[in-house]
Amino acid sequence: MKNLQGKVAVITGAAEGIGKGIAIRAAAEGMKLVLADINAAKLELTVAEFKANGVEVIGVPTDVASEEQINALAEQAFSKFGNVHLLVNNAGVAVAKPAWEATQQDWDWVMGVNFYGVTHALRAFVPTMLKHGEEGHIVNTASMAGLTSQPSLATYNASKHAVVTVSEGLHHDLALRKSQIKVSVLCPGWVKTGVAHSERNRVAAGAGNDGEATPAVDAVTLKVGMSIMQAVQNGIPVAQVADEVFDAIASERFYILTHPEMKQAIQIRMEDILQQRAPTLLKI
Repeated sequence: MKNLQGKVAVITGAAEGIGKGIAIRAAAEGMKLVLADINAAKLELTVAEFKANGVEVIGVPTDVASEEQINALAEQAFSKFGNVHLLVNNAGVAVAKPAWEATQQDWDWVMGVNFYGVTHALRAFVPTMLKHGEEGHIVNTASMAGLTSQPSLATYNASKHAVVTVSEGLHHDLALRKSQIKVSVLCPGWVKTGVAHSERNRVAAGAGNDGEATPAVDAVTLKVGMSIMQAVQNGIPVAQVADEVFDAIASERFYILTHPEMKQAIQIRMEDILQQRAPTLLKI
């Protein structure tokens, strides 16, 4: 999909970070925007910024883990603009804990946002996009954690691996039907965003631990957590990620890898699997 002028983009997690970066680039391409985020106040400010620059845009406060709210997002998008041409399922959260300490509430929250946020949107948007028969593109935000696995991120790793394989299956399902809708899965490495502080959105989602005691953080988890925060702080800018996304849309590229140097990590993982050996611990 090369000509984006006047077409409609729906972007979740759009009030900041990668989502906002993609929205800025979409607006620069002349697209109309439907922006969704759980943080209503921040979303309102973001929408106001775009309107001040003459962009046709609406904001819809949305918890993507809620099928009902995603359906409402789709209804508003189609009602306002008629069709959707670019669907970016980008909202994401993370919890840093070893697998045995992750509570059911941790799993429900991370999988609810990162994975079910994607599947809810596919059900809500794709049938109508197919019915319109126009060119379209779906971008699902996974992570390098969807192609490799890091310690203390069991819930995050699982959710992002799931996004990758759903995206692969979606690509096949649409291609077999000769659809004009293409698919990309975004697998960024370290990007300068607020994902390391995503717990701030957990209260808004009502996804707390229901009074469960939080285990003391051990030295290993603390060290991993500090390494992750440092890597995020030193990450690439969101504008660079957005450029990669729109290059992939124009060239119909499926896998979007923002850090070429991380390809070696993917190769090592594949070799571990083929050699049937224990997974190699990769440096953060």
